[in-house]
Amino acid sequence: MTSATRDTILHSIQIQGQCTVKELAEVVGISPVSVRHHLAQLQAEGLVAAQEVRHGVGRPHHEFSLTKEAIELFPTRYFQLTIRLLNEIKYEMSPERVKSLFSRMTSSIAEAFAESYEHLTTEERLPHLMTMLSSEGFDAEYELQDDRIIIRLLSCPYLDLVQYHPEIDYIDQELIARALSLPFERVSCLSDGDTHCSFVVHLPQGEQLE
Repeated sequence: MTSATRDTILHSIQIQGQCTVKELAEVVGISPVSVRHHLAQLQAEGLVAAQEVRHGVGRPHHEFSLTKEAIELFPTRYFQLTIRLLNEIKYEMSPERVKSLFSRMTSSIAEAFAESYEHLTTEERLPHLMTMLSSEGFDAEYELQDDRIIIRLLSCPYLDLVQYHPEIDYIDQELIARALSLPFERVSCLSDGDTHCSFVVHLPQGEQLE
């Protein structure tokens, strides 16, 4: 395994949290067979772990994440390396493919929580949404106001990256949209200099919160 390929695979998993073979093949620019070979070597070294994931009907697939040992290998210049990796991804991919990549990433995050709130009411889903956002590094809270919900993000794990790659700024919105399936608008944003990100979620006409 070349050092460049190894670093790209590890940093791709670091950024996304979990990656499939297909996602890594697209980012690295090599075949899925080659990706599996590299992942097997990284697993043997104790740097990557595989988790079997099943979504509905069909064969399960594996998602790969970094082990504690791998995370500890990342130097303090991780931020600069992340910027460079994202630059390379955007250089190799069209804007549409980059958008699709981030969309798949947020989908995988949301799907991991989907079963926990699938049959719940909007109000019952909110604690699950807060848990999901918290697991991704957001400091989140919500407030009920009759026909609307106010969601506030007091911190953002991607704030420093957003100024270089603004498309990352939509990850939180994608997660909210997938969890609640309701229209909402962002009324303040940390990346714009506000003290927090806030979203107003509009309930269907006639629906009231307790």
